[in-house]
Amino acid sequence: MSTRNITLIASIAALYVILTVNPLFFVISYGAVQFRISEMLTVLPYLTPYAIPGLFLGTMIANFFSTNGIIDVLVGSFATWLAAWLTHKMPNRWLAPLPPVVINAIFIGCMIGFISSSIQQIPIFIVYVGLGQLIVCYLLGLPFLIFLEKYKDILFKENT
Repeated sequence: MSTRNITLIASIAALYVILTVNPLFFVISYGAVQFRISEMLTVLPYLTPYAIPGLFLGTMIANFFSTNGIIDVLVGSFATWLAAWLTHKMPNRWLAPLPPVVINAIFIGCMIGFISSSIQQIPIFIVYVGLGQLIVCYLLGLPFLIFLEKYKDILFKENT
């Protein structure tokens, strides 16, 4: 793997962490109702497969700051990896934000229900997480993706 690609992975991971844990966004990044601004980056695998490990690492690091402990690190990171991989497989830009919305709603909604011993409220948590994801991924992520598509060849050129 080239230095450029390693740098791309690390940059995506760092940006995800910064947009999640910085004091401006921290309070809205965790919990049943969350609007992780960093989730706008989940559209990046549509443009480059190197975003998959970048998002995985960024989520893993950011979730160490979660009050939910190691379970959030494990479940959240896996959910991000799965959503990123599915995003990379999407046939068009309009569907690219969909995997992070659906996967995070299900995985994180269920995780919050189990952690809070509110298993009967899991459907509510799924809806809350899903709505937050829907807003961030489509209102921020999709315009971000459309903007980046214009510069894809410069930003994400393959380098072996």
